[in-house]
Amino acid sequence: MPPFYTFTMKTINGVDKSLADYKGKVVMVVNVASFCGYTPQYKELESIYKKYKDQGFVILGFPANDFGKQEPGSDADIKSFCERNYGVSFDLFSKIVVRGANIHPLYKYLTTETNFSGDIGWNFTKFLIDRNGNVVARYATKIKPDAPEVISKIEELLAQK
Repeated sequence: MPPFYTFTMKTINGVDKSLADYKGKVVMVVNVASFCGYTPQYKELESIYKKYKDQGFVILGFPANDFGKQEPGSDADIKSFCERNYGVSFDLFSKIVVRGANIHPLYKYLTTETNFSGDIGWNFTKFLIDRNGNVVARYATKIKPDAPEVISKIEELLAQK
């Protein structure tokens, strides 16, 4: 089993969820924050999620307070903010650490054990995982979720059955 599927994460509602539940899906993993200059990317994330979800695309949002203390709230605060301001309906998870000494094992894997290694530079860094659990792309914060290169890669991955 690919390493990506071995992780179990806590949802924003406090329920354990195995990433193996996403087998066969194209997955975007993104570290998010409520009070960041890039927070409006939630709008594009929700838009591409709605556009492609019926084809097997999912987004997993992982709140993190690692950059400028831009995600200080509780999980309940984060969930409320995302729903109220951006209508977020994709999967959100409990706040985690995405860099440094206390990095969550999922992000340790994403940033050290894949072809897209390197520390997370800021909020809204995006990883794409194919239907088989392989990390196949990484996009920096400044690249919007609906940028042409991201959309073309999502569509390419969705076409692979």
